[in-house]
Amino acid sequence: MSPAINPSTVPPMVAFFNNKGGVGKTSLVYHLSWMYRDLGLRVLAADFDPQANLTSAFLDEDRLEEIWLHAEQPNTVFRCFQPLIRGIGDIAAPRLETIDEGLALLNGDLQLSSFEDDLSDEWPGCLDRKERSFRVISAFWRLLQQAASAHRADIVLIDLGPNLGAINRSALIAADHVVVPLSPDLYSLQGLKNLGPTLLRWREEWKERIARNPAADLRLPQGQMQPIGYIVLQHAVRLDRPVKAFQRWIAKIPDTYHGEVLAESTAEIKQSLSVADDPVCLALLKNYQSLMPMAQEAHKPMFHLKPADGAIGSHVSAVQRAQQDFQHLARKIAESIQLSIPT
Repeated sequence: MSPAINPSTVPPMVAFFNNKGGVGKTSLVYHLSWMYRDLGLRVLAADFDPQANLTSAFLDEDRLEEIWLHAEQPNTVFRCFQPLIRGIGDIAAPRLETIDEGLALLNGDLQLSSFEDDLSDEWPGCLDRKERSFRVISAFWRLLQQAASAHRADIVLIDLGPNLGAINRSALIAADHVVVPLSPDLYSLQGLKNLGPTLLRWREEWKERIARNPAADLRLPQGQMQPIGYIVLQHAVRLDRPVKAFQRWIAKIPDTYHGEVLAESTAEIKQSLSVADDPVCLALLKNYQSLMPMAQEAHKPMFHLKPADGAIGSHVSAVQRAQQDFQHLARKIAESIQLSIPT
């Protein structure tokens, strides 16, 4: 078996995941990364989405061109995995992107999607006690360990793509906690019905595999991926959607989450539980007017926008509200994972 890992030296790793796209997941990770940095923590943001949207949020196009087209060092997730994929070594030590003092990014890479087949092929090999299979499946976690240690991170935030494929399975095995961003619509509810049972199955399957690790010196993730709650994001009010329909879907979220993700029985779920009363609803984030496109243009979080960025008039109060909302959310997540925030 792998040697024990000292929990005091490993920062909590929190994955933000929903197998339905378009719910604002990447924006959420981006803003929380900045908020935790503002609160005095050292933050590592990891982009494990092959679309690399989180990386694009942090970096302008000129910097992306330098990273993806004019560099060969292990400065992206995929490049760190290349020695392992090619069979010429293990994962390379990552070169992190410094975003700001205390905030670092493990860059995403569109080529990461080519790792999917290897991860799928090696999953059964763990049952056959193949060391290479364990090295491939645990690659995301081991990369995060190196990156978090290099940055001396207090917390790791992980952005994932919207699917239930092999990349996300291995990436989620690396996570201690899972936060589920949702939209108040039918599609998010249907997504929960797939997500919940899949997380449970992956957790059980990894538990069966980890006991068969043949390499005593190969440390492996425990695969906790413990759901800590959901966030309802309503970035814009759709004028073509009746208010009654919106209220109908948002009212169904608590029961669906508790039943499908937490696997609670009907008897355990409180009757008529609302989002406002649900202890695992981490936040209900409403529309921030036109702050989001303004923030994207400035490559800043919404709560860092200044008058020079266009945040004038009514936008000033919206910036303040965004700052309050994300600070409250960051503290609530920290409380859920028992992470201390400097006072």
